[in-house]
Amino acid sequence: MANFDLIVIGSGPGGYVAAIRASQLGMKVAVVEKAELGGICLNWGCIPTKALLKSANVFEYIQHAADYGIQVKEAAPDMTSMVKRSRDVAAGMSKGVQFLFKKNKIEQIAGHGKLKKGLSAGASAQAGNKVEVTDAAGKKTDYEAKHIIVATGGRSRELPAMKIDGKKIIGYREAMVLPQRPQKMLIVGSGAIGVEFAYFYNTIGTEVTIVEFLPRIVPVEDEEISKALEKSFKKAGMIIHVNSEVTKVDTSGKGCVVTVKTPTGEIKIETDIVLSAVGVTTNLENIGLEDVGVKTDKGKVVVDDFGKTNVPGVYAIGDITRGPALAHVASAEGIICVENIAGKKPQPLNYNNLPGCTYCSPEIASVGYTEEAAKKAGYEIKVGKFPFTASGKAKAAGASDGFVKVIFDAKYGEWLGAHMIGANVTEMIAEVVAARNLETTGHEIIKTVHPHPTMSEAIMEAAAAAYGEVIHL
Repeated sequence: MANFDLIVIGSGPGGYVAAIRASQLGMKVAVVEKAELGGICLNWGCIPTKALLKSANVFEYIQHAADYGIQVKEAAPDMTSMVKRSRDVAAGMSKGVQFLFKKNKIEQIAGHGKLKKGLSAGASAQAGNKVEVTDAAGKKTDYEAKHIIVATGGRSRELPAMKIDGKKIIGYREAMVLPQRPQKMLIVGSGAIGVEFAYFYNTIGTEVTIVEFLPRIVPVEDEEISKALEKSFKKAGMIIHVNSEVTKVDTSGKGCVVTVKTPTGEIKIETDIVLSAVGVTTNLENIGLEDVGVKTDKGKVVVDDFGKTNVPGVYAIGDITRGPALAHVASAEGIICVENIAGKKPQPLNYNNLPGCTYCSPEIASVGYTEEAAKKAGYEIKVGKFPFTASGKAKAAGASDGFVKVIFDAKYGEWLGAHMIGANVTEMIAEVVAARNLETTGHEIIKTVHPHPTMSEAIMEAAAAAYGEVIHL
């Protein structure tokens, strides 16, 4: 029986970050992982998709090289090479996590981890302090720890009318490694996963159709952002159906015949592949939650502000708990959880100040209240917008699509939210997150000198627009 201060089940961006921080704080740590180190995000999510998107972005640049005074002939996307590069990037990052584990003396335990009831001789009298690990050969081994963090993440959600078969109806994992570019693809769902793959496949020549159940694409974003992305996607040749639902997928033929219920009636769409991008579902099955009595609600583990469950010594972080299913949220929760275990008294995570980023082109980045949400919350607001058509850097870069929109409380100047669409805006949003964390007002942003020429000037100009002080509009 191996004993640890902390065992983490799952090595995604929540699990491995929690493990490293715990080791830094002097704990003896083990991580249980049944697949690749780094979890879905690093191996099958955040990182490899960004590699694919970069390939699409480079190809798009080449297609428009003449706009920059450069002549390029006979450029063509190579799906096999794009996928290989993506997988190589992911593999390299996974090796990086292995290095960090060795550096921080974290023990890696390969296998499926499950919370187990019962105490061994000499163990402290707390429930749920044991993890049973089943390795690839089926051998079971018990490990003990004073504290256990469950960070098992999520997987593609399936709709009843679209059961994923991995060939004609696929999820995000299969979408990353298709052996060849499909001629036609229908994407169900227009959240971050859906629109990122829509951009990638459309850019390399696939005819893309998006079906969204809600009234607009990227529905969690500010309404103006949604409208701007829809306009951009339609200009790129994508077909978009909102307020629409896939009711049936016939895969009996060579491709798929998809029945879609739209506001104007039922239509049938022929396509090679259907990509299900309707969100994620949590990995709560067969990890022993019921065995040790951990409470769950609507597919999520119930935790307090520091990741504590109702069972002493058992914690949960990341996609399986409340809050958005984002890698950086899981990492932040993991750090807060272990710092609290170590008695460091960390501040709880502010779930209203979490940035969201979508890496299609144009990119989307946002934080805080949308305009609609701010009004519903009862705020009297000031709204400022600055288009990238008025940005010298954006014009010089040939990236003048999009804008920055900021929202302030009219009474006290509190920065309620920011919403951006355009090139590299995912690199700009952290300024807003930091400023809001420091309770910075709109006037302070206006008086903060931003370097020229940069895309980030648009944040200052948008703030100035909210207060009638904008210079370049």
